[in-house]
Amino acid sequence: MTEQIVNNFNIKQIDASEAHLVIGLFNQYRIFYNQFSDLGMAKAFIDARLENNESIIFVAMARDKPVGFTQLYPKYSSARLSKNWILNDLFVDVDHRKEGIGAALIKTAMAFAKNQGATFVQLETAVANFNAQNLYESIGFIKQEEDKEFFLYKISLN
Repeated sequence: MTEQIVNNFNIKQIDASEAHLVIGLFNQYRIFYNQFSDLGMAKAFIDARLENNESIIFVAMARDKPVGFTQLYPKYSSARLSKNWILNDLFVDVDHRKEGIGAALIKTAMAFAKNQGATFVQLETAVANFNAQNLYESIGFIKQEEDKEFFLYKISLN
């Protein structure tokens, strides 16, 4: 498992036994994207992803309290014969925003992906999510395409 300490929080990769650390944050993330609140469904979804080794989750902890997370999914390329990563979920608790947690989670995810041999990380964000767009662009993500609801961003790890 990966763990890093940044400012007043630490970031660690979790496994299925620690899924409980992100259930509440994951539920808040879904609410942010106009989905209904359902802790039971959130728990079942996260449990399944981790138990089946379908995603990688990093959680930011401040004084033993989870305050942010990111979830990565693999993206395979037959032509490149590689596995890259989609940074699918990123959420920081409202009370802990502007503390560098989001950037630290992204950079941790990028380091993980690079260590796994990936050549890029991609993500999408809502067209109206200007704070996220500014964060991604400040880290070096480049906008690839857009539709009416989402922007697709990508960053090379080479």
